[in-house]
Amino acid sequence: MNSRKVVLPALAIAALVGGAGLGSLTTQQAAAQATTAPQQGEQHERHHFSPARHVEGRIAYLKAELKITDAQAAQFAPVAQAMRDNAKTMEQAMEQRRGMRDQPQTAVQRLEARVQFATLRAQTDQRFLDAFKPLYASFSEDQKKAADELLTRHHHR
Repeated sequence: MNSRKVVLPALAIAALVGGAGLGSLTTQQAAAQATTAPQQGEQHERHHFSPARHVEGRIAYLKAELKITDAQAAQFAPVAQAMRDNAKTMEQAMEQRRGMRDQPQTAVQRLEARVQFATLRAQTDQRFLDAFKPLYASFSEDQKKAADELLTRHHHR
């Protein structure tokens, strides 16, 4: 492989992580690190997407972006709980699905799993909607505008 093609990604990665020690890296060292990085990464446990992982951060973000007032806190609490419940539900479903990944499945079984997941997704969306409607009704026009933008922009979570 062309050493230039190896070094450039290594330098880009170093710049993204703060450039620590970048000045002391020679071209050959950078190339060696770039070629060994995938091997080292393969040794680590594979990390999966986790809906529950940052749910509290997503709740705090939503509360801040919507500028929830103290008077609206009681109406926001069910929204936050729905987000927690949805994250837990999706996490469990994804773990169950991962457990079946190594088992051979027919096309019918795969389609059934997709339908089950779509049904689950519709249920979690309904849970969120039921909690969100009363909160949305209490919003000022500016809050409604922010909610409309947030939920349109982040529709896919």
